[in-house]
Amino acid sequence: MNMKSPIAAALIGLAYVLPAQAQDKDIVDTAVAAGDFKTLAAALDAAGLVETLKEEGPFTVFAPTDAAFAKLPAGTVEDLLKPENKDKLAAILTYHVVSGKVMASDVVGLDEAKTVNGKSVDIEVEGNSVKVNDANVTATDIAASNGVIHVIDTVILPPEG
Repeated sequence: MNMKSPIAAALIGLAYVLPAQAQDKDIVDTAVAAGDFKTLAAALDAAGLVETLKEEGPFTVFAPTDAAFAKLPAGTVEDLLKPENKDKLAAILTYHVVSGKVMASDVVGLDEAKTVNGKSVDIEVEGNSVKVNDANVTATDIAASNGVIHVIDTVILPPEG
């Protein structure tokens, strides 16, 4: 018996409900339309990554919500959005992106995934929950024209060095 099937079913059950036309929008436009990713959109703009995530892809984005960014220490987001911190912000944001389209049913078979940043994130599946590093995946498989979005509840930070 394949023990991962119930997990895959549970993950697929987390799927975010968006209108069908969301599949016609790229990852950036899909996130903006969802309404819970204003900070992420502002950060992508400040880091100069909007055009990259509008390219053909495909990309898989572990997208932190506005509430996830709000969990960072006071002043962190404002500091990262400053022009002098563009490279640091880009490093953090590209740590949330994996090349290719990795659906929830694929995630259950992974222990880690290499990000566009060049460093890997740990993936842990336990029962009905999935974690990417310390972030809980709260919704999966939000389709976009150039990839897929999985919603996370915490901003994940790349390891130093």
